[in-house]
Amino acid sequence: MAKAGVFLCLVIVLVDFAAGFLSIQADITKDKMRYMNVKRLECQQPNDKAFKLGLIAAVLLAFSHVSANLLGGCMCICCTDKLEKSSANRKFWFGCLVLSWIAVAVGFPALVMGMLENSKSKGSCQQVLHHHFLFVGGIFCFAHGILSVGFYVSAIVSFGKEGDP
Repeated sequence: MAKAGVFLCLVIVLVDFAAGFLSIQADITKDKMRYMNVKRLECQQPNDKAFKLGLIAAVLLAFSHVSANLLGGCMCICCTDKLEKSSANRKFWFGCLVLSWIAVAVGFPALVMGMLENSKSKGSCQQVLHHHFLFVGGIFCFAHGILSVGFYVSAIVSFGKEGDP
C-alpha cells in the first residue's frame, strides 16, 4: 500500500506541476503575439497555441483535483473512526482539503478566463488588457499540487498505522 500511495502521490504532483508549467507557457506565448494599432485602440490577435495550452492546463488541474479527492477522501471516509482519534491529523487533513478546494476555486476559473482571452471566437481584434490569468492559474496549480500531497500524506499517515489502538 505504501509504494502505491507514494506512486499515486507523485503522479498527482506531476500532473499539477505540468498544468502549472503549461499555463505559464501559455501566458508567455500569449504575450509574444503581434500587436497592431487600430484607430488608437491597441489590439492583439487571438493566439490559438495559448488557448490550447490553457485548455490542457485546465483539464490537468481538474483531473488532479478529482484524483486527489477520490484517493484521499475515500481513505478518510472509509476509516472515520481512526481519523476521529487523531486530532492533529484530522485538522491537518481538513485544512489541506479546504485549501486545495480554494486553490481550485481560484485557479480553475483563472485558467478558463485566460484561455477564453485567447479564443478565436472573440473576433479579429481584441483589446489588450494585459491580464495574466494564465500565470495566476499556473501558480494555483503549483499550490494545489503541494496541498494535495499534504492531504494525501495525512490520510496515509492516519490510516497506515494498523497496530495503533
